[in-house]
Amino acid sequence: MLSSFLTGFFLGISLIVAIGPQNAFVIRQGILGKHTFYVALFCAISDSLLICLGVIGISFFLNSFISEFSNLLFGLSSLWLFGYGVLRLKSAFKGNTNKEIADSKSKKLRSTILVLAILTFANPHVYLDTMVLIGSISQQFLGIYRITFAMGAIVASFVFFFCLGYGATKLSPLMKRKSSWQVLDILIAIIMFNIAFNLFFAINW
Repeated sequence: MLSSFLTGFFLGISLIVAIGPQNAFVIRQGILGKHTFYVALFCAISDSLLICLGVIGISFFLNSFISEFSNLLFGLSSLWLFGYGVLRLKSAFKGNTNKEIADSKSKKLRSTILVLAILTFANPHVYLDTMVLIGSISQQFLGIYRITFAMGAIVASFVFFFCLGYGATKLSPLMKRKSSWQVLDILIAIIMFNIAFNLFFAINW
C-alpha cells in the first residue's frame, strides 16, 4: 500500500509543480497575505474532487468529451487566460499594484474564490492531469491499492498548495518595493500568455 500511495503522491506533485495560472494566483495571494488559507484549501479540494472522479472511471468519459469539444474548450480558455495576462501587464506598467493591495484589504473572499474558480476550471489541462492522466494510471491498481494511490495524489495537492501559499507569504517583506510587484506581475503575465498561446495553437484549425 505504501508503494501505491507514494506513486500517487509523486505523480501528483510532478503534475502540479509547474507554474500555471492557478499556481501563479496562489503565489500572488500568498504574497498579499489575503485569504491564503481558503485559496490553498479551494485548490486542494478542487484537485481532490477531480482526482476522485478520475479514479472511479469518469476519466474515460471525459477523455471523449475533451476530444470532441477540444477546439471550443481551448479557445475559450485561451481568451480568458490572455485577458487575465493583459490585466497583470497593465497593472505592471501602470505601477498601480500598491493601490490593488490597499483595495484587496476590503476585497471579499467570495470574489477572490470566483476568480480562482475560473482560473482553475477554465484550464483544460487541469482535467487532463487530474482526471484523465491520474484516473487512467489508477486503473493499474486494484482494490485498496487504487484507493491509496488516489489518497497519495490528494495528499500531494494539499501539501503543495499550502506550502505554495504560505511559502509565498515569506516573500512579502521583499515585495514592499513597487518594482518588485512590477516584476512579479510581468512574470505572471508571461505565464498567462504562454499558456494562452499554447492552447490557441493546440486548436485544430
